[in-house]
Amino acid sequence: MALNLLKNEQQTEIGYLIEQAQNGNKLIREQLIRDYRPFYLRVASSSTRKYLVLGRDDEASIAMLAFDEAITAYKKDAGSSFISFAEIVIKRRMIDFFRRRSKGQIEIPISALESEEHENAYLQQIESKEALGVLRIQHEAEERREEIFRLNQLLSNYGVLFADLLKTAPKHKDARERALEVAQILASDPELMSYLTSRRSLPLKELEKRVGVSRKTLERQRKYIITLTLILVGEFRYLQEYLKRTV
Repeated sequence: MALNLLKNEQQTEIGYLIEQAQNGNKLIREQLIRDYRPFYLRVASSSTRKYLVLGRDDEASIAMLAFDEAITAYKKDAGSSFISFAEIVIKRRMIDFFRRRSKGQIEIPISALESEEHENAYLQQIESKEALGVLRIQHEAEERREEIFRLNQLLSNYGVLFADLLKTAPKHKDARERALEVAQILASDPELMSYLTSRRSLPLKELEKRVGVSRKTLERQRKYIITLTLILVGEFRYLQEYLKRTV
């Protein structure tokens, strides 16, 4: 309990500082960049797989600029903490950096590796490509976690827990397909969506008229259908792709 209170206090404090920085307080912005230097260097070091020093490594400078960018772009009502948001921004900028560096290098054939200079250039190219691949994987995994986090926050408004979906999801594929059809009808109708978002429940009477699914089935699959609908209408690119593959 005490730890939760402390965490909430810390989030409130950083939220206040971010707001002040966004309102033009340069001293607070500089303070945030200075105080959180270990954080953004750690994120960048983890992404690049090497120890970074500010003032020596380009990646460290990019991480600092990315953190500053996160301060400017953060929205407290977006459903994620500033730290989580900043981490995503930093990793995206690392990906951009390696992508630019990778495009700027020419491919060196094996026959050209006759000098140490050429060999180092070739190894650097390989390392850049490998780092870019690792960063892409990390970036996609981070975005998936962010989507699940935002969806979980959204579902809580409807009395649905993410863990509930394992219990309520239909076992048979045809049942999942019918539930998706219901969700698609719901998502495409502004009036039905208005009912869902305002009352936090399914418009069972109207849905029963439009779909070939009984009211009893709709009630039993309520949490699952609500989840599918929110995924369809929201900014959940990875979860939408997952639906296409699994339903």
